[in-house]
Amino acid sequence: MLTFNIRGENIEVTDAIRDYVEKRISKLEKYFDNNVEAIAHINLKVYQNKTAKVEVTIPLPYLTLRAEETSPDLYASVDLVTDKLERQIRKYKTKVNRKSREKGYKNLDFSAETPDADSDDNGELEVVRTKRVSLKPMDNEEAVLQMDMLGHDFFIYEDAETNGISIVYRRNDGRYGLIEADDE
Repeated sequence: MLTFNIRGENIEVTDAIRDYVEKRISKLEKYFDNNVEAIAHINLKVYQNKTAKVEVTIPLPYLTLRAEETSPDLYASVDLVTDKLERQIRKYKTKVNRKSREKGYKNLDFSAETPDADSDDNGELEVVRTKRVSLKPMDNEEAVLQMDMLGHDFFIYEDAETNGISIVYRRNDGRYGLIEADDE
């Protein structure tokens, strides 16, 4: 059973909006076991350029579903994010079922009502290229410059200060993020 935590940024969450969001996201419940209790965290944002962004996070015992979509129409963004979440569930189901068949387990399907996803997406994650890199010590700014020069969306490097492995990446909003590896 899904419960909803709906927040609005630069928008008042009216009853009509709340009902629409709950109706669309509730359609995902058919994929869950009956005894699953989950909270769907939904964040609605409206920007000055009149685009609407919908972010949905649903932490479940076996995986965390997360999707976001931006479009000129709030309701369209809700529809797009629901479709994206549904694809994630189908892909996960396919992967679980394939692994259970390979290992000889039975009845590991997390929901009996999930439509067969093999027809949409074979779920194969194929590595098509392997690349070896030697990590050069540098700071965050140099790593961002290297990433931009290479035209990549991320760059792995050795942090000159901590001697740890770090990753800089380009976020959807055009700014940069940093991931620092923990030695634990």
